[in-house]
Amino acid sequence: MGAIEIELLPASSGADETLVERITSLVNEVYTVAEEGMWAERSARTTADEVVELIGAGEIAVARLNGEIVGSVRIQRLEGGVGEFGMLAADPRHRGVGIGRELVRFAERTSRERGLATMQLELLVPREWSHPSKEFLASWYPRIGYRRVRAGNLDEDYPGLAPLLATPCDYFIYHKDLTA
Repeated sequence: MGAIEIELLPASSGADETLVERITSLVNEVYTVAEEGMWAERSARTTADEVVELIGAGEIAVARLNGEIVGSVRIQRLEGGVGEFGMLAADPRHRGVGIGRELVRFAERTSRERGLATMQLELLVPREWSHPSKEFLASWYPRIGYRRVRAGNLDEDYPGLAPLLATPCDYFIYHKDLTA
């Protein structure tokens, strides 16, 4: 097995329809499993149009293994010296080889290089039952240095998403100090 190679896509990559489709389908495939039972209707996590927009904004990084795209992550700058990663997706056919870990490290390094002091992520979890993917992430993030800093309010923060949920959910904000 080769090394995992990660790059932040140049804005021009948004014109590559094959690339956009691979990222879109990978994210949607991963989130279909990771959030099964949480949404009222089977809905896609992202669209090709959104991926093109995020690539154009310089916010999408991809992981390649032997030239094949096997993961992606969105990296963005928030206010107050905070970076955030989201839409983290690692190809399930390559689970356990460190793709997710390497994408998170890349997001952290990129944010640190941009002068940001804190990395943030949000984790949506069902309130009344346990989801295996969410339980895994809730234990994995602290192991890699993240601490839960607060709960968000879906109705206030994401008013368009809250009505689409099939089950009551909470979302939690995690931070990691990038200066340590």
